Amino acid sequence: MKQRLELTWFNKDKALIPTEQGRYGYTWVSPNDPRYCETHTLIKTDAITGTQLPKGAESTYSERADLEPQSDNLLILGESGDVLETLTRVPELVDKYVGKVKCVYIDPPFNTAQTFANYEDNLEHSVWLTMMRDRLIHLHKLLSDEGSIWVHLDEFEMHRMQMVLDEIFGSNNFVAKIAWQKQYGPDNRSVFTQTDDSILVYAKNYSAFKKVRNFLPRSAAQDASYSNPDNDPRGAWKAGDFTAQFDPVQNPRENQRYTLETPAGLRFDPPSGSCWRFTEARYKELLADNRVWFGPKGTGKPAYKRFRSEVMDGRVPETWWTYQEVGHNQDGKKEIKTLFPAIEPFATPKPERLLERVIHIATNPGDIVLDVFAGSATTAAVAQKMGRKWVTCELIEETFTTFTQPRLEKVVNGEDMGGISASSGERIDNTTDGLPDGITPDDAQRFTSLLNKIIAGDESFKKDATVKALKALAKTKKTPNTINWRGGGGFTVAKLSPACFDYNEELDLVTLTEHATGQTLIDSVAAQLRFYLTPNDRHFHGQVGIQHLVVIEGVLDNEKVDDLMSHLPRGHCLVLAATIINEETRHHVRSFKNGSRVVSIPHDLFTYSKNQEVK
Repeated sequence: MKQRLELTWFNKDKALIPTEQGRYGYTWVSPNDPRYCETHTLIKTDAITGTQLPKGAESTYSERADLEPQSDNLLILGESGDVLETLTRVPELVDKYVGKVKCVYIDPPFNTAQTFANYEDNLEHSVWLTMMRDRLIHLHKLLSDEGSIWVHLDEFEMHRMQMVLDEIFGSNNFVAKIAWQKQYGPDNRSVFTQTDDSILVYAKNYSAFKKVRNFLPRSAAQDASYSNPDNDPRGAWKAGDFTAQFDPVQNPRENQRYTLETPAGLRFDPPSGSCWRFTEARYKELLADNRVWFGPKGTGKPAYKRFRSEVMDGRVPETWWTYQEVGHNQDGKKEIKTLFPAIEPFATPKPERLLERVIHIATNPGDIVLDVFAGSATTAAVAQKMGRKWVTCELIEETFTTFTQPRLEKVVNGEDMGGISASSGERIDNTTDGLPDGITPDDAQRFTSLLNKIIAGDESFKKDATVKALKALAKTKKTPNTINWRGGGGFTVAKLSPACFDYNEELDLVTLTEHATGQTLIDSVAAQLRFYLTPNDRHFHGQVGIQHLVVIEGVLDNEKVDDLMSHLPRGHCLVLAATIINEETRHHVRSFKNGSRVVSIPHDLFTYSKNQEVK
């Protein structure tokens, strides 16, 4: 849907190609330039397989620890834009990923004019926006109809990014802007302490995403607000307001303004400016069903009993995520430092609990999670531990070999028991008669801790009967830690194929590179023409429908054409791609009149000319 409001920037109609190997350096080119248009393929370099560790009788395990570890995962060394073009253009990968990804989480360079040890983060606004725009277009294609994208940024580009996301995903598919409390201490060097990052959430289809997104577990404080003082057989409940706002003009609700009589014979009128929540007839029905509470002595004003069993088993995610709930940057650094004690960690690694929440809300076990700015591989590591499939890539080879791949190997080998691999024990009630109403075990533990600090050093307080009684009323204990991950699964390691095509600006000519030979050339031509590779076929290199592909490095002559045509199934046609073709051979292929054609490499694959563009 066309947006009424769009963000414009310098060279928005241009494309970017990487010009510095392993760096965020780019050059503007036409979108038709083969250096931008070429579809790379994936070259498999390794396959990593882990073994799930057995359970120990002395440990406690969660349901997540029994999930089947995923092995259909993909780790790619390569530039994110080229990787995304590969995933959305190579037929075998298109079938597997386009419209199949459930969650995209990206933590791209923030464009803060700072230079970190692992990447350059000083891109000019227009370069950064074009870089992100092109990737977002591909990511939109990859998402399933129920999928969502989570873009993690700080304040420098957030406002511009939201407009780009509106343009690509549609403003109607905006879901939320989450504030993550990334640090808990002040920064005395700054004018303001930047305590939070933002995560923009967009859906591929808002309505579809709303139906499938997961709730968060209910908090202990929420459950602690329910009790059962009257021993109702339906279980715990909490008192709800029995009144509603009264608006005599807009909504008179005259049948909800009456004198309410209680079983004890007391009579109550609704407070000024209010009416009763229910009509008198409905009140009597609720009274008969024991759903109205008048206090422990039966002499109080009415309250409506809301049973815990009747509310949804979870809570709607909120947009303020505290470090107590999902961790902060220092937690992320500690997790990396534990895995790689001899290496200085990233400046701002994300804690696993943060990604755990994102992936929990957006996906279910077996779904695909995608992150094209892998860094230290937190997204993929958490996805693996949560039983999700994942795809991730990293641009910088040093980061890839130092952090990304080694970390994921530790995950599948069961050597990473940090982060979300285990959950800390839960604080629970350990009193004789139960904690006071509305007091959670965490509240009670904090109270006891403060009480101990107050009486510290004074023996008379420690022996005081009142103090002992207070401690007994707030007694809690901690359950054992729970193991969530036991290793297992695996992933394929791959890198992008080298470029087979180049553009000579002086000659205004598309050329072949030194890599355009052998199987690399075959794979590349098949990718450009969208053919599936057929490695087991003795005569043809690729196929799509009734079309077969043959790639010829050198001269295509009539004799070769006749031989290939003799092996062509009845009713099928042939695409002959060759580096050297004469006009006579073209006529010979047309003479078969079966729809076959000849493709010149590279000129028929890329017809780009700067002179044509100027005209």
